Formats: sequence, C-alpha cells, structure tokens
Amino acid sequence: MDEIPGCELRLYKDWEDILPEAEQELSDADVGMVTSYCADGPAASQLILDSKSRIHCFYDLDTPVTISRLLAGQRVEYLPAGGLGGFDLVLSYTGGEALNWLATLLGARRVAPLYGSVDPHIHRPAAPAPEFAADLSYLGTYAADRQQTLDRLFIQPARIAENRRFLIGGAQYPSDFPWTSNIYFVRHLPPAMHPAFYSSSRMTLNVTRQAMAEMGYCPSGRLFEAAASGAPLLSDSWEGLDEFYTPGSEILLCTSTEDVLRALDLSDEELKRIAAAARERTLSEHTADSRVKDLEAILEDRHVGHYPGGGQRKPNPAASVFEGTAASRQSL
Repeated sequence: MDEIPGCELRLYKDWEDILPEAEQELSDADVGMVTSYCADGPAASQLILDSKSRIHCFYDLDTPVTISRLLAGQRVEYLPAGGLGGFDLVLSYTGGEALNWLATLLGARRVAPLYGSVDPHIHRPAAPAPEFAADLSYLGTYAADRQQTLDRLFIQPARIAENRRFLIGGAQYPSDFPWTSNIYFVRHLPPAMHPAFYSSSRMTLNVTRQAMAEMGYCPSGRLFEAAASGAPLLSDSWEGLDEFYTPGSEILLCTSTEDVLRALDLSDEELKRIAAAARERTLSEHTADSRVKDLEAILEDRHVGHYPGGGQRKPNPAASVFEGTAASRQSL
C-alpha cells in the first residue's frame, strides 16, 4: 500500500529522517496514535507522549500476542519501557478479557476495543471461479497454533467426506502438512482474488489463533471479508462471537468434526439464507464507516464527555471502556 485516499502517507527508512515532520504534525493534532508492531515503537510512543496533541493514544493490533509474550517473560519490542500508563487511551483490536490485561499488566488507564472491519466496495459477492470451487474452503497463512483446530475442523472432515472437495488458500504450509487427495491448495492468493475465492465455495471456514480464541472477542478481518463476500460462514467458537454474528442464523459454529460434516449436509437454500443474513449484518455493523463512528464516540467521550446530540448510545458488552487499574466498566 502506497496510498490512502484522504490521507497523507509517509514511508521512511530511518526514524531520524521522519522525526522533524512527525513533531510538526503532532504539534496541533487532535489525536496522536502509535500502533503495536511499529518498528520504532518506543521512540514513537515517547514522541507522542511528549507532544502537544490533545489525546495520546496507543492501538494494540494483536493484544493476545502482546499479553501472551509478557506472561511468558518475553520482551515486547514495540512497547515503551514504562508500559502504557502514560497514554490517555489504549485501543485494542481484541475486546473482552484482553482489556483487563492491558490495564493490569501494562497500566493502561483507559482501554476500549476498536475491532477490525471490511470495505464493502472491495469485498462483495463475485462471480464464482472454477479453480476455487469447493464444498468447504479455508483461507489463511499456516500457523502452528491453529493446526490442531484446522485438523479437527477441516482435515478430518476431508478424510471422512471423500466425495467432497476441500480447498486451502494461503502460504507457509510445511512439506509435512497432512494433505489428502480431496484437499486442493492455492498458494499466495492475491487480496484482489479473495472475493472470488469466498464466492466459489458452498461454505468457508474461519479458524482463530489459540491466543486470540482463549481471550475471546477477537473477530478477524477475514471473518468480515468472507461475510461481506456473501460466503456462508462456519467458524470455531470463542467467547463474544455472538456479539458480532448470531449463531445458527448468521453463522454456523463448530467444535467437532461431526459438526462440520452436519453443516456440509445442509441444503444450498439454507446456506444461502445464512450467507445473506451475515452479509446484511456485516454491511450494517462491521464496515470501516461503522468503526470510524466507534472511534469518534470513544474519542469524544474522553475529551468532550458526551456524544453528538446529547443522547446515550445503547450499551454494547463487546464495546466497553475500562478506566483505572481496577478496570471498572463504563459502557459506550
């Protein structure tokens, strides 16, 4: 990505090269934000904390990974040495228990979830592509901590349902991956082809990484992309999933091989109904426009103390704000 419509994107090779411009931009900014995985995270954090920007913000894009590394005694290179207590606001791509951990382990004073989203102009139903035809598809880079679940929910069903076609799209799969004769593979699928991939199978599987599933409230961007593309969703289960999609009517949850086999036996009409409901929910609640509204509400609550129009938003358990080290809840 080298361009963001409506924004100015600066790509830099060395922190010192960008520092003067960053200082200038922050001098009159409403919000200064640094994200996890920033290569110059500690320096960028200190720059923001020392700046005159009205709200100092840290956004952790993979909180379960951050927390699991801290609990394992590992150094997290993108975190400032003093933790996150200096920031006015800490955002997290993951909600639920992850918010408590950010306060407990890193001293965050105010934490709120800002979940992933989808661009419906990019991810939308596409014409099926014969090379992506499958009864069940799965799109994802290989990850060891997903393999046990993938084996139970994808590989074992493929071994049993020998007359059905299964398709994996992704990269970094090892040579000893347990392929079967009815599992097909597409390597390095370009993002532009994702809608066609999702639109070409009767159903697509979502598998969550272990650290994220254990904390819950962790919808991946792929989940929203598949739903926006009109694919019937089959997913592993984790706490909070029902805050994003209604099980049974908008998404099918599975914990065992038998659950997957039963889902594969559903009629095309039933799967289309589930897919249509999930797409409608996605366009209503999980687009980038929706997340912008969430972010504005969070920021306005911090700086102004009320919402536009003076009205109260409907409490949402999946979008709570935690303030103070005791992590007391204040609904958005």
